[in-house]
Amino acid sequence: MSEIAIDDEMFDIEAVSGGAWVPGPYGPGDQLGTYNEVTPEKRAGALAMIGDARRLQTINLSDVVFNGYPGFDGRPYQQQLVIAGYAPPPGFEGVLKRAEPFGPNRVSYHEERVQTTYNIASKVNGLLHCGVEDLFYNGFRGRDIARNWGTSELDVVSWGAPLLTRGFLIDVAGYKAEVGADVFEHDGRSVLEPNYRVTLEDLEGACDRQALPAFEPGDAILIRTGWNRLARNDPERFLAASPGPWLRETRWLASKRPALLAIDTWVWGTLAPEATRGFYNACHQELNMRFGIRFGEGFQFEELSEAGVDRFLLAHTPLRGEGATSSSSPVLAIAGFAD
Repeated sequence: MSEIAIDDEMFDIEAVSGGAWVPGPYGPGDQLGTYNEVTPEKRAGALAMIGDARRLQTINLSDVVFNGYPGFDGRPYQQQLVIAGYAPPPGFEGVLKRAEPFGPNRVSYHEERVQTTYNIASKVNGLLHCGVEDLFYNGFRGRDIARNWGTSELDVVSWGAPLLTRGFLIDVAGYKAEVGADVFEHDGRSVLEPNYRVTLEDLEGACDRQALPAFEPGDAILIRTGWNRLARNDPERFLAASPGPWLRETRWLASKRPALLAIDTWVWGTLAPEATRGFYNACHQELNMRFGIRFGEGFQFEELSEAGVDRFLLAHTPLRGEGATSSSSPVLAIAGFAD
């Protein structure tokens, strides 16, 4: 990968639209992006993180979804209970298949009907998530791959093997709380201020505070802002702002060639006008198109933080939806303890 300028200079939109980022960093035709960095040796090294641990803790990094979960642009989550084999309680507005049980052994059952999108709450955005006009990662054109049912290339099925790699949490909210700036308290925990720009100095300061090791290609790097704590009890405020990095910080992270970047806000990047200068989701374009990096949004890192865990084995198996461009399947952290 060529030298990356770690700055806030907006990329040349006309040049990128004309193919300046084609081919991608892993060569013509590639659909894996930085998943190429997760080799069998990388997976073995990740497993070594838990080594001879006497105790393991598993932590789900996905937020709890619920009816009305706040989603950008009206993205829905609506769940309805289906019952069969017994009479529902008064006022039940779900789906009753039948009140009589099945067979001589009187079988009853529950299931649910869900209306949603793979791009809500905690999700991993694939390389086809964002582009410039109809141009996407590695020169794939929207007009060539768009189908009624999804996309014919760069879909979730093309991601290949499930992700298994080293994971690291950069606790920016914890760092800023310690220095006493740019945070507020919500439910007894520190949260970054609305639209606060996470600076490169914040990332480096948090890494130093936590004594994190140097990142390696193929790692998963996660950023805690605390913002997802607002999703359930203050959804309007949750969607109205987003603390996070901008181009300089995103390019610094991308220069590490991570397999995955993720944050606990509903969108990657600050929405502060003085940072974005009117450019819309430019970090998304850089991550997907220029660097071939998948990125997660809407994660929850509170359990990791409360457990004092900032390095772990990370695993993700996406729902293999043919034609799907993102996955909301949960991401798992496994931490090992010597005691």
